[in-house]
Amino acid sequence: MACNDNIVEKKVFYLEGIYLLPEVTANHREKAYALLKADADKILKLIEVQIENLMTPQCPLYEEVLDTQMFGLSREIDFAVRLNLIGENEGKALLENLERQLNILHEAAQKSV
Repeated sequence: MACNDNIVEKKVFYLEGIYLLPEVTANHREKAYALLKADADKILKLIEVQIENLMTPQCPLYEEVLDTQMFGLSREIDFAVRLNLIGENEGKALLENLERQLNILHEAAQKSV
């Protein structure tokens, strides 16, 4: 058996200096969504720890961390949507779900103050 027998020919497109594979598999889509969901969960946990241990929701540092993290996640989601790894509605739903959970945390922290 020759070394090249195991090579599967794939069509590759070249666009503006970038080589592109023609299709994204379902596995890539699932993995992209799982990674974005994990990042959203990390943000929720980070904010939860901040509320419980470090500061109140009225603290400017809390707001800055929250804004920075949410902006970063929204850019990740936008990038995944542009690559057609997730749908725009999936990305919006992920952000909306995180915002809903963060609002619940924020309200609980307000009540405990």
